Amino acid sequence: MSKLDNLLDNVPTDLWINGKGRKSSDGARFDVIDPATEQRIASVASASIDDANAAVTAAYEAFPAWAARKPRERGEILRKAFTLMMRDAERLARLVTLENGKPLSDSRGEVAYAAEFFRWYAEEGVRNLGANSISPASGARIFVHHKPAGVGVLVTPWNFPAAMATRKIGPALAAGCPVVLKPASETPLTMLALMPILEEAGVPAGVVNVIPSRRSGHVVDAMLHDPRVRVVSFTGSTDVGRRLLRSAADNVLNTAMELGGNAPFIVFDDADIDAAIEGAMIAKMRNMGEACTAANRFYVHEKVSDEFTEKLAVKMTSLKMGNGLHDGVAVGPLANAEGRDKVIELVDDAVGKGAKVLIGGKKPEGRGYFYPATVLANVPDNAKMVREEIFGPVASLQTFKDEAEVIRRANDTEYGLVAYLYTRDVGRGMRVSEQLDFGMIGLNRGLVSDPAAPFGGMKQSGIGREGAHEGLREFLETQYVSLNW
Repeated sequence: MSKLDNLLDNVPTDLWINGKGRKSSDGARFDVIDPATEQRIASVASASIDDANAAVTAAYEAFPAWAARKPRERGEILRKAFTLMMRDAERLARLVTLENGKPLSDSRGEVAYAAEFFRWYAEEGVRNLGANSISPASGARIFVHHKPAGVGVLVTPWNFPAAMATRKIGPALAAGCPVVLKPASETPLTMLALMPILEEAGVPAGVVNVIPSRRSGHVVDAMLHDPRVRVVSFTGSTDVGRRLLRSAADNVLNTAMELGGNAPFIVFDDADIDAAIEGAMIAKMRNMGEACTAANRFYVHEKVSDEFTEKLAVKMTSLKMGNGLHDGVAVGPLANAEGRDKVIELVDDAVGKGAKVLIGGKKPEGRGYFYPATVLANVPDNAKMVREEIFGPVASLQTFKDEAEVIRRANDTEYGLVAYLYTRDVGRGMRVSEQLDFGMIGLNRGLVSDPAAPFGGMKQSGIGREGAHEGLREFLETQYVSLNW
């Protein structure tokens, strides 16, 4: 038996509906591809609209009993799910790398982060607090509490196949809501592998359903038009988010949208350059840049530009590229050919407009969707990568002269998810942070993601927040009772 066979042991490859595997209604299946070898890993059932309807039915029928469970009971199940995920962390991490391509070190970090959402909401779900007051005018009692909203449809991307799902499943289950999850077609195995773990933790049949599908648009649209669905939570591109919002409007669904980003990384002239380099490596190369939070535009003060650029190039050059399952690899393949080709297009466009390639910048020969760590200097403002997400291991460097200029340039985007800035002057750091139109700021930090913090953006980077207490509220409805006693 091969190592691959061992890794795929106990991973369901059919739809997971009402607590058990199920073939798609028409027998359709699709292949999951290893991006490092371009070879088939597994064949997975592809859900139809009929299957989506069955999953919504299972969730809807499971809703009353799950919502009626005591918050502490739901919390204990989530806490056990955390423990079981950490027990199986290495197996899950290897599965993430196999279907996504990211280095094993990144996958291990993702699985730990993903499990933490279960632990956080095991604790936060018991803090669904309401309010009681007296109306000043009428004297009536105002009693406010928060009820589970109902069935949630969760749509997750391929870049963090574990964490983007648990970040939604955790608060939904804590709030008392059952869910139907549609994972990305590139990476369905991680969530299917989680289903036996949730079952072992005590999650009842029908409370979490997973329906991979190559017919994503039709399947998701059908669920958003089902009157039994009350919440849609999506992580992905802004373009797809806009389409889902249009569909959600027909049934006036509660919407949580975590969409695209175009993160600026600002280095002021008084910054600790070595600390800024360490932060830049995290902000740029975590998940190989395939993240909506990835640093997309580096603005470095002209006084420290040479030092920062040289040190960043040295760090990026040291990164070993190869199959993410191999020891020491820091740059695995990108998740799919389309993503790799988009990176090539953006780099070629920038170079054609005057950017200078310091390292990388050329696709290697051979199989796999590889692209090397790349640093571009003197990237012009009219380069496509200044406006679009790179979603790859490419650092795009520009310079600036003063604070007002860099704030204006950083804000000059339709996106507003996250920004990073480095300065030794805390006053400047807070002043600039308040003027940046981004939902999250990494001030002298290259990582902002935290289950205990509200994750989300401004402008066209999304609606609502995930994580923290705000994430719980996305799956709750506020009800007010006016009464006398």
